Amino acid sequence: MDHPNDRRNLLRVLAASAASFGIFSPLALIPSAQAATKNAADVPLQPLQQLRIGYQKSAVNLVIAKQLGWLEKRFPGTKVSWLEFPAGPQLLEALSVGSLEFGLTGDAPPVFAQAAGKDLVYVGAEPPKPDSSAILTQADSPLRTLADLKGRKVALQKGSSAHFLLVRAVEEAGLQWSDIQPIYLTPADARAAFERKSVDAWAIWDPFYAATELAVQPRVLANGRGLSNNNSFYLASREFASQHPQAIAVLFEELTRADRLAQDDRKQAIQLIADFSGLDAGVVSLFLTRRPRSPVAPLAASTVADQQRAAQAFFKIGLIPKPLNVADALLKL
Repeated sequence: MDHPNDRRNLLRVLAASAASFGIFSPLALIPSAQAATKNAADVPLQPLQQLRIGYQKSAVNLVIAKQLGWLEKRFPGTKVSWLEFPAGPQLLEALSVGSLEFGLTGDAPPVFAQAAGKDLVYVGAEPPKPDSSAILTQADSPLRTLADLKGRKVALQKGSSAHFLLVRAVEEAGLQWSDIQPIYLTPADARAAFERKSVDAWAIWDPFYAATELAVQPRVLANGRGLSNNNSFYLASREFASQHPQAIAVLFEELTRADRLAQDDRKQAIQLIADFSGLDAGVVSLFLTRRPRSPVAPLAASTVADQQRAAQAFFKIGLIPKPLNVADALLKL
């Protein structure tokens, strides 16, 4: 961040966002941020010609904001584009090569991106959603415990939040990563393999989890509770985050507004998400019941610590080549 005014603006608007959402931010430890109470809406926006947003079917706040055109209204002079991705790794690859300015992923994709030297920064997060991901087996499967995964084929999206869930499940079972056979597939291909019974288990997240639960009635071997908090992160290119701090604050406001709608007008939220995704309303309803209130705010210290544990877990089993300091990928203020 080259200009001191940019630094002060970012401190001001992010501190105001964190305070208004009732979520602790490391920014609260910075004296200049403690004194900053000016509302983000009062800070003039810097010119922003385009805003390309990466999202997935699981990105409830983004989907609602997209369906209602809220960001287009807040950025009237900006070309807002929406690009859908099957999972976080593909989204962050697009972000890293300059095809996006902003996007949402789970916990593992940023770890792999940082390990690969991608110059991306964490700018925000939602509260944990441990119930929204699971390891599934068929109803008639002999697998009953996590230890039963030994020697089994487990489908998952490489580098996704499901990857970290499975790493933790294997660790919790007292197994080595080499004790299982990971089968790396996109969610759509993984579901097909799961239904054909060509894999023994599947690590997956909502809404794919909910859709399979209703259609196939699998057994849930484990969800994230006690294994992974299943954190969701908003990331941006370093250039965008540095040059447009006010835009980030507006994004926080509108995405948190979308979350309030999801919680307070469930019927409308289900309809909006179903219309966008093509998912049955029953599937949308099920996965929303597992989703807590999810305002968007800067990363809390506990969330950074969670992410550091994920990075250490991947390094420990050789899935990333070197140890990482997650804080290096936080925007320096």
